[in-house]
Amino acid sequence: MIHFAPIPLNLKDRRILMRVDFNVPLKQGKVESDFRLLRTLPSIQQVSRKGGRIILMSHLEIDDRYYSLRGVGQFLKSKLKGFRFSSTVTGQKVKRMIDGMEPGDVLLLEDLRLEPGEKSNSPAFAKELALLGDLYINEAFSVSHRRHTSIVGIPEYLPSFAGSLFRKEVKILSRAFKPPRPFLFILGGNKFATKAPFLEKFLKKADTVVIGGAMIAPILLDRTSRIGRTSSKILMPRDVVVLRGKHKKTIPIEALEQSDLIYDLGPKSIARIVSLAKKSRFILWNGPLGYLEGGFIHGTLSLARALGSVSAEVIVGGGDTASFLDQQKLLDKFSFVSTAGGAMLDFLVEETLPGIEVLEK
Repeated sequence: MIHFAPIPLNLKDRRILMRVDFNVPLKQGKVESDFRLLRTLPSIQQVSRKGGRIILMSHLEIDDRYYSLRGVGQFLKSKLKGFRFSSTVTGQKVKRMIDGMEPGDVLLLEDLRLEPGEKSNSPAFAKELALLGDLYINEAFSVSHRRHTSIVGIPEYLPSFAGSLFRKEVKILSRAFKPPRPFLFILGGNKFATKAPFLEKFLKKADTVVIGGAMIAPILLDRTSRIGRTSSKILMPRDVVVLRGKHKKTIPIEALEQSDLIYDLGPKSIARIVSLAKKSRFILWNGPLGYLEGGFIHGTLSLARALGSVSAEVIVGGGDTASFLDQQKLLDKFSFVSTAGGAMLDFLVEETLPGIEVLEK
């Protein structure tokens, strides 16, 4: 069992360093999906009502490039009282801004990953950040699989606690350790090489595993794949969507060629998954079934609508999946939608995370 110390009741005028995950999609500098922001707001507002001076820390990374959080700040300005944005992370300017804050005010620091000390878990950077606060709250479960300064470094120097959303993520995702059965696990997205270890572990936990997205081809076409060769638990697709020339084409799986790229699952495959979902009691879904950015949304959308009406407990995760469900206004159709992607998979496999371990100390 995971146990966290309770957050102190008296937070009035205390400087609260809060790690959040505001790594959200932007369009022309404006927030495109506010799912993670809205999930975190209640925790921020709770601390604000108690009179804490809140210093928010986050990153914003898209395709391995770091961006300013100024657009996120514009979104938060209308949601939080006494809100301000700092274009720097540390230094005298930030200290002066914090000194000028009133109880309940909120300050968002610039993208942490613009600082080289963040990803390297620099002790010097951790000490510098720790000097800005009196205590630390981690409200970024979705980043807590990373051994970064703002996750594991700061807690070495400040009293540290798990936030309310963080605790909720841990509590609900822990249900997958001993799930009601039949247990259906749906794994989509890409990066097969990265997700293969997770897949092997889930093959032991779940009754049936469905593979979607770009991960299908490596299993189907590589006859040396140990996963595809040894597991009878994997429900392979019956049909897939490919591009032949410039045209979308739905083909039976037997017609897949070595040069084909799979862009989505076909209708027969989706119908088969839905039929199985109706017989399941617990469903865990991480990652889209198709190439959403290219407009191949039919499989993911059809599955989402179907899972929204089954009687099973359905837990969904993955940044791309959550953003898509948000855009389609389907978030409230599921038992729980996690803010995490990689952290969700790591937690379900390891039953802990670096960010959890440092808080349990």
